[in-house]
Amino acid sequence: MMSLMRFLSSLLFVAFIGSTASCADELQSGRDYSIIDKPLVTPKDKIEIIEFFSYGCPHCKDFHPALDAWAAKLPSDVTLRRIPVSFNRPPWARLSRLYFALEAMGELSRLNGAVFKALHEDRVNFNSDKVIIEWAVSHGLDGKKFEDMLNSFSIQSMVPRADQDAAAAGIKGVPSLVVDGKYLLNNDATTSFGGLLVNVDKLVAKVRAERKRKAK
Repeated sequence: MMSLMRFLSSLLFVAFIGSTASCADELQSGRDYSIIDKPLVTPKDKIEIIEFFSYGCPHCKDFHPALDAWAAKLPSDVTLRRIPVSFNRPPWARLSRLYFALEAMGELSRLNGAVFKALHEDRVNFNSDKVIIEWAVSHGLDGKKFEDMLNSFSIQSMVPRADQDAAAAGIKGVPSLVVDGKYLLNNDATTSFGGLLVNVDKLVAKVRAERKRKAK
């Protein structure tokens, strides 16, 4: 009889530990993420991840390779969008224009990492449009076309819109990640970039489940 009781007790203990681990594994609002009061506009057919960042941010530079590697393996229903922010700093606003100009010219995938390298490793001081244009030319871009793009109304208007999105999402620092326009990840809830991306994956799963429930 005693052996049976010990056996049953051990089963209950294992079940309790498993239940506790499962609860600990679940993300909690207020701890791991916050809910954006007025969600950002996102695609209906995709689960969009937004990274708010700046080329001028050293943490964004360190995060960039991990995010790129993660993004390369995204399932077909998930997409990544990057939004450069300036926080109303003129030097960062110039870097935002650089990002949008590279994107518009189809050069972002080739030169995105190179911008981080120029700023944080080669110590290129992008303190003027002239320096940025010279850098772009040194990387194979047509100087006149790039200058026209960098200074175009469409590119310049993207900078305040990006900052407006950041303000609407409650972004206080970068890098910051938002899932489905409404879940803002708490960077302090984890100790590594890998852990942060694991939490993103969990929120993606949460959004999928929410959408399935709504579709029923």
